[in-house]
Amino acid sequence: MTMARPLALVTGASRGIGLELTRLFVKDGYDLVVVADSDALDSTVSELTSTGAGVIPVRTDLRTEQGVEAVYHAITADGRPLAAAALNAGVGQGGAFVDTDLADTFAVIDLNVRSTVHLTKLVLDDMVARGAGRILITSSVASTMPGPCQAVYNASKSFVQSFAEGLQGELKDSPVTMTSLMPGPTDTHFFRRAELDDTKLGQGPKDDPAEVAKQRYEALMKGERKVVAGSIMSKAMAAVNTVTPDAVKAAAHRLLAKPGSGQ
Repeated sequence: MTMARPLALVTGASRGIGLELTRLFVKDGYDLVVVADSDALDSTVSELTSTGAGVIPVRTDLRTEQGVEAVYHAITADGRPLAAAALNAGVGQGGAFVDTDLADTFAVIDLNVRSTVHLTKLVLDDMVARGAGRILITSSVASTMPGPCQAVYNASKSFVQSFAEGLQGELKDSPVTMTSLMPGPTDTHFFRRAELDDTKLGQGPKDDPAEVAKQRYEALMKGERKVVAGSIMSKAMAAVNTVTPDAVKAAAHRLLAKPGSGQ
């Protein structure tokens, strides 16, 4: 690695949107700290290093404080300021709340909410002190609606979206930028991992992760506050949700996310 190249962080880097983001950063001349909790991270590192980019892999569980601290240690040990951070790691959980395991529920909260707040705190403090930096936080169109049969996931994304917008207000007079991304359903490992494959939501049309990542990356580099990424369908969904009553949105979501609805 060379000190002349800027350093960026991507969490959830082994698959889907996160992997596509790493490719965009490398194409623009960044070295990377890449984070994931699966063996798939190895292939990501192999691909990225073959381009000549410097890559620092961190295989860790971001649901734990130790996992988040391991990421921050890797950043600070490099010695370069972090130019950009894409906080993309997240997980869903399908099924009625009363039917799901409490440990799995807490895992969604710990990854989507707690780790996002913790890692943002660590990298944002440094960026503000330095007067430079960009952060991208992955929210979701799901943040705009109650989520029966996916209640904790939707609530976690509502928190993340509100959190990002609150920080945007605090950073109004700062050169540091905060961008929130609100993708719609995207063709990634998310639905299988959340056990949503047998639902209408899991079997429905999905956006291309490469296109979503491209829209997200461009918004980050422009310092935009919020972007609804993906197809016209996803953008229309977000627009409709701003004027639709919560009870109506909840009823529609239940039809899409109810286990077995795709059969």
